[in-house]
Amino acid sequence: MAAWTRRAAALALLTLGSSVTLACDGGPDADTPAERELVVFAASSLREVFGALGQAFTGSHPGVRVTFNFAGSQELRTQLELGASADVFASADEQQMETLARAGQVETPVLFARNELVLIVSTEARGLVTELAQLPNAARVVIGAPEVPVGRYTLELLDRAEGSLGPGFRARVLERVVSRELNVRQVLHKVSLGEAQAGLVYRTDALTAGGRVHLVSLTPELRVQARYPIARVSRGAQPELGRAFVALVRSSEGQRVLSAAGFLAEAGPDLPTEAP
Repeated sequence: MAAWTRRAAALALLTLGSSVTLACDGGPDADTPAERELVVFAASSLREVFGALGQAFTGSHPGVRVTFNFAGSQELRTQLELGASADVFASADEQQMETLARAGQVETPVLFARNELVLIVSTEARGLVTELAQLPNAARVVIGAPEVPVGRYTLELLDRAEGSLGPGFRARVLERVVSRELNVRQVLHKVSLGEAQAGLVYRTDALTAGGRVHLVSLTPELRVQARYPIARVSRGAQPELGRAFVALVRSSEGQRVLSAAGFLAEAGPDLPTEAP
């Protein structure tokens, strides 16, 4: 029994020694730099354009993986407040960003793009609603929830419309609302599938739907513009990469990509610039 115990102990020691050696050696990729991850939280309306910018960023930063979390700006703000890990936050409105900035959770925000609200109509209701004034004709309207940027912009639009389309217009529209969604893509989804006949989304989102929805532009006096700020998250694990991504978004290349997607460029001397 004693001899067996000594042999077992020796085998165990040999096995342990082999494990330690393999862990220290690291295998054939020991000299390969570890991949770095840049985590970007961005508003749902930025999905396609930030996906393209993410590819451009990884192309110029070998060994970097960009991970995106797309959701409603208010949802992303809440996640960050609760301790979620991210390096960059891009919002569809200034309110969500300002809340984080006041708490010191993001560096100085900078504006990088603008968007505008448009009316979209399902193929079924295309002849029923050809202008904003006819929106109450729709039996099923879907809009953003009031705490969501697109929902807040929608209520602002309806308030403006009271002046040109007559008192009670807002109430008549809200009577037709069948759901209030937590981000703009959910509004787009319901109209494109015909679950709702009409909804209000950003122009860039409407353009992604192709022929699945009909876009109705608004008259100049009723247009509501969204302003998009971006900032590095203060506690982000990759500060240099975070600042570099913000710089890319605001660069001439980034602005070209945004413009091609339907965003309005946001540039000017009044906008502070983060250090690259």
